[in-house]
Amino acid sequence: MSFRVAVLPGDGIGPEVVAQGVEVLRKAAAMAEVGVELQWGDVGGCAIDASGDPLPDVTLQLCRESDAIIFGAVGGPKWDDIAPEVRPERGLLRLRQELGLFANVRPAKVFSALVEASPLKRELVEGLDIVTVRELTGDIYYGEPRGVTTIAGGERSVNTMVYTTAEIERIVRLAFGVAQQRARRLTSVDKANVLETSRLWRKVVEQVAKDFPDISYEHMYVDNAAMQLVRAPKQFDVIVTGNLFGDILSDEAAMVAGSIGLAASASLGNRTALYEPVHGSAPDIAGQGIANPLAAILSVAMLFKYTLKLDGLAERIEAAVEQVLTQGYRTRDIHSPGMRLVDTAEMGTLVLEALG
Repeated sequence: MSFRVAVLPGDGIGPEVVAQGVEVLRKAAAMAEVGVELQWGDVGGCAIDASGDPLPDVTLQLCRESDAIIFGAVGGPKWDDIAPEVRPERGLLRLRQELGLFANVRPAKVFSALVEASPLKRELVEGLDIVTVRELTGDIYYGEPRGVTTIAGGERSVNTMVYTTAEIERIVRLAFGVAQQRARRLTSVDKANVLETSRLWRKVVEQVAKDFPDISYEHMYVDNAAMQLVRAPKQFDVIVTGNLFGDILSDEAAMVAGSIGLAASASLGNRTALYEPVHGSAPDIAGQGIANPLAAILSVAMLFKYTLKLDGLAERIEAAVEQVLTQGYRTRDIHSPGMRLVDTAEMGTLVLEALG
């Protein structure tokens, strides 16, 4: 078996954490006797600096020809004042759209060694293991019309929330499939009491659920879901929701689990999948070698699970991370008294050793 991976480190701490993820990828692939071809590309702010485009054609073509993408992060203050249509973040949004990456899978799992890192009480989060399945290429982020117009007395801005039956059905079916591999419980989050898009969402969920009689499911309004995630998060197993609501709830779940620095993700679609940490570019610490690489490493574990179907190897990478944390090693974002502070590269090396 061999596969091709596009590596897009991006901006800020992206290159630092991706470098550690790539080393884990190389070692794990060698352990499984899987051939891997790595090719690097520019995306985001660094691509704007080089070519004026946050997603150059050469990068898009590289991604199309790859089996998987390891993505770092994009954006930073340097590019805050440029036109919205060419901001670094547009590169990621366009990449999702061009590759049909309609599903974002975000685990929020509490490692036993980091129970105290959660802002919630131990009894609320110990053993927590949630997956949020977020629709990624529709909703208000892509809907038309959009824009800003001048009106008497100021300006008027418009964003359009829109979903079709087909868009909802494919993400809901994927989420039910994820639930079948877990505890067979699914919560669909919407705002059907006030939004027409959510009423269609709920209707489609009801239809799809008939094909999954083994799954227990419920509907929940998004405001209640946000409250329940901090009141009793272990009631959830798989959460499926739209792009906007999923963007917010998945970050909330990551912090409930202890740190967004450990939050990995997989963006799935037709052929090529994209794997990225969700902590962003963190420009305030970029270049200092102190960023937490564990989210990037855990994203690599998801690559082995979803692209290569090597679940056992994915579990070994997760176990290596757990071992290092149990031994008391911490980067600055999760450090606490009595723990051993390490930098980005040291944390990566420790995971490699534990994996070996």
